[in-house]
Amino acid sequence: MLSADFKPTILITGSNGQLAREIDVVAAHQNGYNFLFATRDDLLIENREGLELFFEEHRIDYCINCAAYTGVDKAESEKEKAFLINADAVGGLAEICRIHKAKLIHISTDYVYDGSARLPLKEGDAVDPINVYGASKLKGEQLAIEKNPATVIIRTSWVYSSFGNNFVKTMLRLFNEKDEISVVADQYGRPTYAADLANVIMIFIDKMKEGSDLSGVVNYCNEGITTWYEFAEEIKIISNSNCKINPIPTSAYQTAAVRPMYSVLDTSKIKTMLDLEIPFWNDSLKKCVTLLFK
Repeated sequence: MLSADFKPTILITGSNGQLAREIDVVAAHQNGYNFLFATRDDLLIENREGLELFFEEHRIDYCINCAAYTGVDKAESEKEKAFLINADAVGGLAEICRIHKAKLIHISTDYVYDGSARLPLKEGDAVDPINVYGASKLKGEQLAIEKNPATVIIRTSWVYSSFGNNFVKTMLRLFNEKDEISVVADQYGRPTYAADLANVIMIFIDKMKEGSDLSGVVNYCNEGITTWYEFAEEIKIISNSNCKINPIPTSAYQTAAVRPMYSVLDTSKIKTMLDLEIPFWNDSLKKCVTLLFK
């Protein structure tokens, strides 16, 4: 029998990343849980023996897996490493969570889709990644569900934050360094403010704590559809920059990894599941940029 003052422990892997750091901000206002943040120095998810020892030493009730290989272009030449961290290690983590009766929330990506759709993508739509990073993340999803069917997988897209490296901070830096830049204008998606996603993850955990049986794949990103060019233009407006932004086609900006042309995620499932109102991307962007200018 658990005491009335028992606090479940939440493990957050990959705690140097932008989402994990936003969860750390949320944690400061959460009194009902113990939070355990683990960097790669603390815990390598691809080290099965180390994972098992960690779970034996700590009583983990929930695990939020923010650890990932995120170098989309670099993954093309480091396929083995990308699959080790994003796929094999995720399967191992899911299995250990099942053994230790810890609920796993795993973060995935819109890059599991091929970009050929023209309507927002639902969780059950066909997946067919077109780069190594996307393929490794999809394999991670599959292994997680195979090893632990109770896993929650959250697919998200175009994540940014006041922490870490991301598109918003890159644009702000370029606005200061250059008078004119070019940004791709024919790739469509939905930006996600990591602070909003962090709050949604805590809603999931609160509902699980209350006894809700939640599992499977869900999409989360902010409301509204945009392009990288329009995203950049909005950052420019909010930051009062005078930098000129030129819209260019994907064909004019060559990268090692091919990107999906359309990876707009449909969020109707998570809105129904959690009775959720999702902020529009430009409203959340204002909050982030305001924080960066404090």
